[in-house]
Amino acid sequence: MAVLLTEDTRAIVQGLGKEGQFHTERMLQYGTRIVGGVRPGKAGEEVLGLPSFDTVEDARDGTGANASIIFVPSRFAADAVIEAVDAELDLVVLITEGIPPLDMIRVKDRLKRSSTRMIGPNCPGIITPGVGKLGIMPTEIFEAGRCGVISRSGTLTYEVAAQLTAAGIGQSTCMGIGGDPIIGTKHRDALELFNADPDTEIIALIGEIGGNDEELAAAYIADHCDKPVVAFIAGSTAPPGKRMGHAGAIIAGGKGTAAEKKAALRAAGVTVCDSPAAIGTTTKRTLTG
Repeated sequence: MAVLLTEDTRAIVQGLGKEGQFHTERMLQYGTRIVGGVRPGKAGEEVLGLPSFDTVEDARDGTGANASIIFVPSRFAADAVIEAVDAELDLVVLITEGIPPLDMIRVKDRLKRSSTRMIGPNCPGIITPGVGKLGIMPTEIFEAGRCGVISRSGTLTYEVAAQLTAAGIGQSTCMGIGGDPIIGTKHRDALELFNADPDTEIIALIGEIGGNDEELAAAYIADHCDKPVVAFIAGSTAPPGKRMGHAGAIIAGGKGTAAEKKAALRAAGVTVCDSPAAIGTTTKRTLTG
């Protein structure tokens, strides 16, 4: 059983502009079941051989879609998500970055009152090697295997995946959850999914400074996770009050430091790497004992 993205996933694309078409073509080449696109006012036309629909509801009814990947510009992104939620899709992957926080508060409130799971925003998406991807990641570095990857950083998602492939471990599923302050699926949520996944034997968790998501993840690991976890926290050298990369990566009021996060994870029994270059070898050593 794959995490979220399975052979039964039938996805539509919201936002088939230049970027959306570029990545949709590559998702199709990878074997992902993309079944249509939403292009208001252009229903009945085709893009990349896919039928277009005016609304998500029409696309769902016309294709049996149960998932969506969103590439629409930031000012329209919240409405795009809410439309997908209202259509009762199981999974929404929101690639768009730069979405206003007030818009994301509105999205988060709507998600709480639904059964839809959202990954993102500002993320590379999700890939289950050999099954498909809903995202923008380069597929050649991924290989089907035993390690589930959860990462706030897109770049580090790729780095860790390449290391795991080189180490002969591979990945069960890789999930880039996004680095914004308000996201749909947090570390703790993803850990619960991987912990229940029989194809995942070990979990690599990539966090960064800011917020308390990693501390909440540590509490879940201590109380519920029965699989080994290897972690890395980015931003150890970041000065307080300075944003480092992602909008959520800021130490405020002395909270959210890398040291605090590492300490919480280690107290929960997690093997914490001080360098991202050590994740592959550490994961292999942990698996083989």
